[in-house]
Amino acid sequence: MKRILITGALGQIGSELTMALRQKYGSDNVIATDIREEDLPVVTGGPFEILDVTDYDRMLELAKKYQVDTIMHLAALLSAKAENNPKFAWDLNMGGLVNALEVARELDLQFFTPSSIGAFGPTTPKEKTPQDTIQRPTTMYGVNKVSGELLCDYYYHRFGVDTRGVRFPGLISYVTEPGGGTTDYAVEIYYEALKNKKYSSYIAQGTYMDMMYMPDAINAIIQLMEADGDKLEHRNAFNVTAISAAPEDFEKAIQKHIPDFELSYDVDPVRQKIADSWPDSIDAECASNEWGFKPEYDIDKMTEDMLEKLKEKLG
Repeated sequence: MKRILITGALGQIGSELTMALRQKYGSDNVIATDIREEDLPVVTGGPFEILDVTDYDRMLELAKKYQVDTIMHLAALLSAKAENNPKFAWDLNMGGLVNALEVARELDLQFFTPSSIGAFGPTTPKEKTPQDTIQRPTTMYGVNKVSGELLCDYYYHRFGVDTRGVRFPGLISYVTEPGGGTTDYAVEIYYEALKNKKYSSYIAQGTYMDMMYMPDAINAIIQLMEADGDKLEHRNAFNVTAISAAPEDFEKAIQKHIPDFELSYDVDPVRQKIADSWPDSIDAECASNEWGFKPEYDIDKMTEDMLEKLKEKLG
């Protein structure tokens, strides 16, 4: 990677990935794009362009203008929001992905897009979900992600596009606000712990899902993109994870720092149904073996850092 175009740069992943890549490769070499413009470092700290990813011609124009060699396609509608508007989710998530893949094919670019544990479904093995397994999701978001995994494989095998990707678990970050994902309770809980010393979880007690702290997620993307392609047997949709946790596990971790924090429950049936269809824990052995994936943060180390950073952010 030398010059990188990022779609969805103002989203949860893009906000931090853009800054990390600019620090590593130089600000002028990382072109951030999104459908909106805000007064944020992603916009003001380097090249930024407005881009609707359903507009193929505009995407191709920008890739040529900046002479990029890599596309990182992050623009997508997340799980809970996709269920509220499934037709729009299909048009955005799949239309945008096809456009990005076509630009990568036409210009011979390296390509990254994230998949998700949403690509699994209720018939997927729940414990230590393997890399290659049953994928029959029951959500539009999940259908999008499985389709995207297959498309990326197709563009690699059919056209030789250097496609790469990971299946992210729930991502936890202090930089961006929760954005409509099923696992976003694990972000909201830290905000509410500091603001009000209490939180009402929309996910039920005992519901285990895999999570990852954003610094580990960013490192995983960069590490995969810099890996020797000849050693990548799977290339796309590598299982990655760091933490398997239920709401009460976050409660215990937070209480080590805020002893009077209280957790209650007001379960959202829509998001609970999505959560119940996902694995309890994921096997990331293939990512470890093929490109050296190894997370640094467990739930306690993440909690300590989250609370410290959010205290600074919230003043």
